[in-house]
Amino acid sequence: MPDPTPAQTALLDQLAALTELPDVRERAEAAREACTRLRFHEALRRRIPEAAAESRVRGAQASAALDGAEFPVELVRELMSGAREWPSELDPGLRTLKGAVAATAESERVVALVRTAPLQALARLHVAAAAPVGTGDWLGRPRVGDEDCTELVDLGPVPAPAVVAARLASLSEVIAAAAGSNRIPAAVVAALVHAEVAAIRPFVHGNGLVARAMERALVQALGLDPTGVAVPEAGHVAGGGPAYLGSLTAYARGDARGVGLWLGQAEEALVRGAAEGERISDAVRAGRLT
Repeated sequence: MPDPTPAQTALLDQLAALTELPDVRERAEAAREACTRLRFHEALRRRIPEAAAESRVRGAQASAALDGAEFPVELVRELMSGAREWPSELDPGLRTLKGAVAATAESERVVALVRTAPLQALARLHVAAAAPVGTGDWLGRPRVGDEDCTELVDLGPVPAPAVVAARLASLSEVIAAAAGSNRIPAAVVAALVHAEVAAIRPFVHGNGLVARAMERALVQALGLDPTGVAVPEAGHVAGGGPAYLGSLTAYARGDARGVGLWLGQAEEALVRGAAEGERISDAVRAGRLT
């Protein structure tokens, strides 16, 4: 592995400083330990694909719920497996769910891409998440010109497209630097990327779904949960929608206290997401999932 460039070293120093915020390192370690326990679950010796497929079902259900579209997990499982057809006409809730299903499924396919070409991975996730809303040249690309976004209004004003472009470039550098170093916990990197995508809202529509799918892909790609069985989205839901939105809003303020609050919340969500992965693995071992 090549030595980091001076620019990457400086960036890693900045990221390392974030891990020294109150409780961040300890909670990142707790997330790592929870994912390690999951990795060695007996059911995952031979049945990772089955457990990972169920993780994506529960991840899609939870991601849609965080966007206000709540549906039973049984329905989501049937839709994702093809056992039930999508209605020909989708109401807003079903459009959100269909976007969550597609983005969560796509997160598995961008795992090999997200470390080396994160902006391409974001584009693919956005096409998946937003296609149920409509078609147009806005799919798969950040906002330009006077394009606006009306999502996540509690996080404050939407950054202008020029600001979005600069912050996406910085985000790509963060992922590249962190992926080539073991200095920064993977839980911190995944949480930062999740929050940054949500805060800058680079797309016209579907930013929350994309942010959560990107976190899922990074958790797997950075080796924190190489099985893909953890369900970080369910961890956020279990912590409560107000806590999720509130900590994202704190991150968007840009101060150390707000960033630390979000990182701690996201790392706790990953611990809960790993526990959900263990429950999935228990069900797979017991033959309760078909």
